[in-house]
Amino acid sequence: MTGQSFETMRRAMVASQLRTNAVNDPRVVAAMAAVPREEFVPADKAAIAYTDIAVPLGGGRALNPPMVLGRLLTELHPQPGERALVIGAATGYAAAVLARLAGRVVALEEDASLSMPATAAAGVAVVVGPLVQGWEAAAPYDLILIDGAVEAVPPAIIDQLVEGGRLATAIVEDGVTRLAVGRRAGHGFGLAAFADADAVRLPGFAAPPAFKF
Repeated sequence: MTGQSFETMRRAMVASQLRTNAVNDPRVVAAMAAVPREEFVPADKAAIAYTDIAVPLGGGRALNPPMVLGRLLTELHPQPGERALVIGAATGYAAAVLARLAGRVVALEEDASLSMPATAAAGVAVVVGPLVQGWEAAAPYDLILIDGAVEAVPPAIIDQLVEGGRLATAIVEDGVTRLAVGRRAGHGFGLAAFADADAVRLPGFAAPPAFKF
């Protein structure tokens, strides 16, 4: 496919998947309209890079549908100069988009074989390690994006937010996946869901077992 074809698909993604699904922050729309999503998927999947489904990346991982990222970033309200962490960065598409909206972006991935495209994104520092631990070495962060669905957010990740820092993710509750955003206030943190959406699951984020007498 030609570069012009991808540009056409990118414009269609903006018109039919973002603007029609409450992705209404002009900066988020502009960033997603500018980043070439096809460069962050395997070559044999480039033709479906802009579809409204998860794109397989290999190793059991996938790239979230564009709408999921657009809604999470819209609710996260990234600002220029803010420090950001993307957990589950995979090939780095979300980190590349976020780098256009914030300042320094740390892209954390535990599968080093996925992260090669991310190393070329301007403003993105790629690190490799367990996703559930976050990346304390560069903390604290003004905002954290967990780029996938989890059953629970580990306290170790919340602790890496500044006071008033924001976190966005997809949370799985009773088999339903909902997009959610939260803000750290002192020692407290809570997620508020704002939309149901299909998001790719990230490994290792199981909910702690419930206490039983």
